[in-house]
Amino acid sequence: MGSSENDADQAEASAVEPEEPAPAERTGWSRWVVIGGTLIAVLLVGAAIGVFATRLTDGSDAVPATPGAGSVEVGFAQDMSVHHLQAVTMAGWARDHSTDPEIRQLAFDIERTQTEQVGRMKGWLMLWDQPEQATGAYMTWMTEPMGHAGMQMPTSSPAGGAPMPGMATDADLAKLRSLSGRALDVEFLQLMLRHHQGGVAMAEYAQDHTSNDAVKALCRSMLVSQGAEMDQMKLMLKGRDAQPLPAP
Repeated sequence: MGSSENDADQAEASAVEPEEPAPAERTGWSRWVVIGGTLIAVLLVGAAIGVFATRLTDGSDAVPATPGAGSVEVGFAQDMSVHHLQAVTMAGWARDHSTDPEIRQLAFDIERTQTEQVGRMKGWLMLWDQPEQATGAYMTWMTEPMGHAGMQMPTSSPAGGAPMPGMATDADLAKLRSLSGRALDVEFLQLMLRHHQGGVAMAEYAQDHTSNDAVKALCRSMLVSQGAEMDQMKLMLKGRDAQPLPAP
């Protein structure tokens, strides 16, 4: 009699307890939650830094002049955010689809760094009461040759469909997503190296043409981090018997 009661209790308990997902399913789900949560947190931290970094100048209580529409500061923040977000997209794809630990680590580092920088620039735009994206053509804030190569950016999209220097075209992105193995790794390195080269030229121009200390500081940070990553990617391409793409 006691045994029958225990069996009934166990049957009732098993009927109401939800089934746990398989270990592999839990691992995949948890991984996406962690990655997504981390990137959102990084973006928010960047936005907070962007807001507070512009409130002080040289450690004093003076509030710097608010950059207006069409200024180097606003144009840089708007366009570099778009530029960075494509790098984040490419890095996220490589991190999830490459089997090479070195590629995956590089992609993660780029994704995290540039997500934080996007948050910082969006924080500035919010503080300056400016839209997150320009309503007209890209790069109109650049009126002189830029970068060491003296590139002049036209006010319309250049040939090939890339909206800004170094950015991948839709065809480039489609090709990246179609590849696997070594071919994926090489394509990612080539596209990201060219992407960095274009971004560095933009950061150099902004650094040289702004008087805003926070913008100058971020440009310096970009030049240091992306310079180191470009050197690393050149070595990684060489180690995979591949060459960089022509510079933008």
